[in-house]
Amino acid sequence: MSELAFTILRLGYLVLLWVFLFLVARTLRRDVAEVSSSAPRRRSGQQPSAEAPRGRRRSASRLVITEGPLAGSTVPLSPSSIIIGRSPSCTLVLDDSYASSRHARVFPKDGAWWLEDLGSTNGTTMDGRPVHGAVELPMNIPVRIGQTTLELRS
Repeated sequence: MSELAFTILRLGYLVLLWVFLFLVARTLRRDVAEVSSSAPRRRSGQQPSAEAPRGRRRSASRLVITEGPLAGSTVPLSPSSIIIGRSPSCTLVLDDSYASSRHARVFPKDGAWWLEDLGSTNGTTMDGRPVHGAVELPMNIPVRIGQTTLELRS
């Protein structure tokens, strides 16, 4: 092999290595930004309220899994978001190949509970209809994520 061909191969390998490192850094940056944007934010100096707002949110106290591998399980509701997916960092971890790693979230807003699909591959359905973005989640309405069905209950 000539010296010129060997030098070109070395430079090509170096370029591929830098492209790989750039792609890894870009993916990590995007994932960190996604996680930090889903965290609840407070204005500076604002204290979290100890009392939950009155209304529909107060009557719902849990998510009940009605179908799927975790049928019969419940997740108690709290003032923070519930992230649903396959990732171990999720609040509700689903062992389901049809669920994305961060599939959906259930969160309180304006005294009600809301459901948001987080850009999942196979989608989220509420009462048989696809969910796009954030929608209000009524009580006792089935939400399907992969093979799992869950409902908001009191």
